[in-house]
Amino acid sequence: MSSILTNNSAMVALQTLQSINKDLSMTQSEISTGKSIASARDNSAIWAISTTMQSDVSGFSAISEALSLGGSTVAVARNGAESITGLLTEMKEKVVASQEANDDDRTKIQTDISALRDQINAITSAAQFNGVNLLQGTSSYDVLSSLDRDTAGNVTASQISVSRQDLGTATGAVGTTAVGAAGDLITGTNTGSALAGNAAASSVLTITGAGVADGASYSVTVTGAGSADIGTTPIVATYVANGTDTAADVVTALGTQISDAFTAAGATTTSVATSTGAGTITIALAGTAGAGDTIQVDIAETLDGTQDGGLLALGTLDVTSDAGATQALADIETLIQTSIDAAAAFGSVEGRIDIQSDFVSNLSDSLKSGIGALVDANMEEASARLQALQVQQQLGIQSLSIANQAPQNILSLFR
Repeated sequence: MSSILTNNSAMVALQTLQSINKDLSMTQSEISTGKSIASARDNSAIWAISTTMQSDVSGFSAISEALSLGGSTVAVARNGAESITGLLTEMKEKVVASQEANDDDRTKIQTDISALRDQINAITSAAQFNGVNLLQGTSSYDVLSSLDRDTAGNVTASQISVSRQDLGTATGAVGTTAVGAAGDLITGTNTGSALAGNAAASSVLTITGAGVADGASYSVTVTGAGSADIGTTPIVATYVANGTDTAADVVTALGTQISDAFTAAGATTTSVATSTGAGTITIALAGTAGAGDTIQVDIAETLDGTQDGGLLALGTLDVTSDAGATQALADIETLIQTSIDAAAAFGSVEGRIDIQSDFVSNLSDSLKSGIGALVDANMEEASARLQALQVQQQLGIQSLSIANQAPQNILSLFR
């Protein structure tokens, strides 16, 4: 049946043309943007995934810059440590020469040693990059190395910790700032009062692990009375922790000092024992000691201390005497090893930073490839589809035109 009110053929042709125009618009958008999914409207799930991945790529770009900055900082420190090692090696030659030299020659050699020492101090002060000097101080320096995303979507930052290698010659000092509360750094049993020697007695000192931090200062004083075999001169052991120390490190340092002092005093009834696992130092007076033999253990804890420089002995190196030349020969070996260890530590970290930098670069490229696979348009396919749709559009227009002419044919029936 023909009707001038309802043209089914035109409606079908119009719907087909509208569908073709919609597909053509989408194809043209793909070609102009280069993406098959340019917004959340196109495919919300894929868009969300790709956008999250793109944000990670942006984050890794910042990480690459941080790694480059950190690598340069460590490289400057390594070069400084290597230069200092070379100067110490040159200094060793002069120390060896001083062993058989006369007084006049030793004075000249000492002048050369002093000049080399001044140059080492100059390198230590100048070996900084972007305001960070890894040859001074003891606190660690952290380099941002990665962003880690877990299965729940939580993101955490990972860092490469670089331990400073102090190659200064400055003398350290115990801090003077009071702790927040007694026992923040060290606690003790049977401290502050005399331990009698007619019965076995001991004082147990415990290092508070949570309090160990850069500048945390510890002092243990052991005083003998009566005929105690450590003498009546107070024995003082001190230690200033650095940023990488643990309670075990503090126990070892203080215990060694006290043990050396007891050995030097020829102690037989007073002893010291350490437990790095428990973080304790036990100072005991044997029951075989006389009633008049007593010891007293006192502890002190403060903040904001500074450690001795790693090359502290360099400041006192003096070959102008026989004893000084002998001591200098022993010290120079330790000093060279200290600088070698520092350079090796920096070299190891620098290598790790380089590896991480390469990994981040490759990871970023992989993420970009993954994002492209999700949202990039296939340009060859889009080009072929565009040409096909353009032909379909032309045919659709012609079909609609033919369908629109159908009602006019009814006029011939009334002529």
